[in-house]
Amino acid sequence: MNIGNLTFDDYPVFLAPMEDVTDIGFRLLCKEFGADMVYTEFISSDALIRHINKTQSKLEVSDEERPVAIQIYGKDVAAMVEAARICETAHPDVIDLNFGCPVKKVAGKGAGSGMLRTPEKLLEITAAVVRAVNVPVTVKTRLGWDHDNQIIVDLAEKLQDCGIAALTIHGRTRAQMYTGEADWTLIGAVKNNPHIHIPIIGNGDITSPETAKQAFDRYGVDAVMIGRGSIGAPWIFQEVKNYLNDGNMPEKQSFVYYLDVLKRQICQSVKRLDERRGILHSRRHIAASPLFKGIPDFKPTRVAMLRANTMEELFGIMNQIAHKYEKLTSN
Repeated sequence: MNIGNLTFDDYPVFLAPMEDVTDIGFRLLCKEFGADMVYTEFISSDALIRHINKTQSKLEVSDEERPVAIQIYGKDVAAMVEAARICETAHPDVIDLNFGCPVKKVAGKGAGSGMLRTPEKLLEITAAVVRAVNVPVTVKTRLGWDHDNQIIVDLAEKLQDCGIAALTIHGRTRAQMYTGEADWTLIGAVKNNPHIHIPIIGNGDITSPETAKQAFDRYGVDAVMIGRGSIGAPWIFQEVKNYLNDGNMPEKQSFVYYLDVLKRQICQSVKRLDERRGILHSRRHIAASPLFKGIPDFKPTRVAMLRANTMEELFGIMNQIAHKYEKLTSN
């Protein structure tokens, strides 16, 4: 599969762009575990062209994480074009346009998946950005605004006509947000449309090696993208890639091994930010990590971890968990 001048082996697996999740530290960790391409947090075009420092810091990419895509969102043609040109100066491998974010503060203002209510404007923005930059431009979107307006099959052809290099489709409508199960049938319909020749990347509910393989085998997508399934579990990329490449479920590592990965992630956040902000930033991963599922009477410990304010306190709790887990599994 090719995206512009990028070439990927069979069964590519990408890290999805997620606000407050896919910072450079997490991207590097996912890359280490086998992610074939990673995406930045989505970046507001309006904030970027106003040179807001916090927004501009999201443009930081490193050679170790390549190929890397910078994702932007907005609803104004001129702002999106200017933002894309600013992104180009950061030398990403891809610029991705977010027409899929469903949260109210984005979609409710007409950006993100809100653009699905004005597809003509969405296409105008896409074509203008493609013309404005010299790196591959891709799009990430959803099936449509709601069940009665699932426009993706027709929209995909028109986006291709705009000159995009690949299309990622999340198998839900905006109305669904992240509820229910992702519907991959329309993703498959886009991929199997004989008029479509750009890569189609499937997204939604890829949480295990088995679901990734099913996406490739049943729907024929060119790549899959993992979002929420990676939060607190960057090792999912290694598990998925191993399964896709050799057909065998990867051997599970020890509890301490995975715990050490989370500790490394926390250390990276603290080093990049500071102790207080780094720990705050890591809490989403700690809360979502599947590592702690199934441990009896774990709720008080989880609360304690999420209330810890220093690395010493947090790692002390984690070490206690490891000790209890070892005793539990040895009996």
